[in-house]
Amino acid sequence: MSDVVLESLLKPLADFYSPSFVEEIAINRPGEVWMRLNGGRVPWVSYHAEILSKQYLIDLIHTVANIYERPFDPIHGTPVVYATLPGNHRFSAIAGPNVQYDENDVTGGVALNIRGSGVSDTSFKKYHLERGKKLLKVKPRESNRPDDPYDRLMSAINDGSPILVSGATSTGKTTFLNHMLTLIDQNSRVITVEDAREIRVPQKNRVHFVLSRTEQTNDFNYARLLDLVVRMTPDVIIGGEISTDNASVLWEMLGTGHDHFYTTIHAESSDAAYAAFADRILHTQPAYNRTELIAEMKKKIRVVQLSRDGTLRAVTEVV
Repeated sequence: MSDVVLESLLKPLADFYSPSFVEEIAINRPGEVWMRLNGGRVPWVSYHAEILSKQYLIDLIHTVANIYERPFDPIHGTPVVYATLPGNHRFSAIAGPNVQYDENDVTGGVALNIRGSGVSDTSFKKYHLERGKKLLKVKPRESNRPDDPYDRLMSAINDGSPILVSGATSTGKTTFLNHMLTLIDQNSRVITVEDAREIRVPQKNRVHFVLSRTEQTNDFNYARLLDLVVRMTPDVIIGGEISTDNASVLWEMLGTGHDHFYTTIHAESSDAAYAAFADRILHTQPAYNRTELIAEMKKKIRVVQLSRDGTLRAVTEVV
């Protein structure tokens, strides 16, 4: 009986995720569904669907949680539910105050992903692996960084290198980061992770996760957020300002292989930025070797240093 109830409740969504040409669907807010197509030149296409109301989506998450015996309590417990739906479709969902699409999400929002079964094409050809052919180089990084600082930054943005925006208080780190986002492909899927909503994302396919330092009442934390973010297939990840609470998880996120990872840190120079990031990680993960950690950061992350003198704000380093 539970399978019948679930399949009936899933019917409005199944019309979107069941076709073999669909890799996955994402819902970032009620009434709108994004479909990622297999082999499509445009990675995501969106459709308006009034039937996908906030109440419908929350009822669906509750039903999935009950059937699969998963905990779900957005206010005082866990706001996230994972399950494998009939047909081998992977389900990831969150509801409540930790997800906010815009200022209208007064009581919190809802977001979910459903991934396809992956059986439409099981050959290695799909991955461009064939006997006698060279492997493809996908998004290769430039081995030589341009001499010009502006070209260095644009190169980092274009090739998806992780970027750490560093600066003291009121140097304009968030404003600078907001402008960087306008240079990213408008078709990209963007996920932000903040303790308060400050990042302004122009891309429509976006999800905003909030972990308040002062108003958190449930058991959702940065470690659980990492699991959710990687399941939601972001093209761009924006981390809030690095702190002792989130540093180790943001470092792990950076190692998940996603392009376009951007975050900010309070520091006076690029060297100080690397050191501050490492020290915040060591606060919760003391097993790291500090010297080796900083060396690895310098290989992986580019730093844009902002400085201020009165009303003058300027980029003083791009490394």
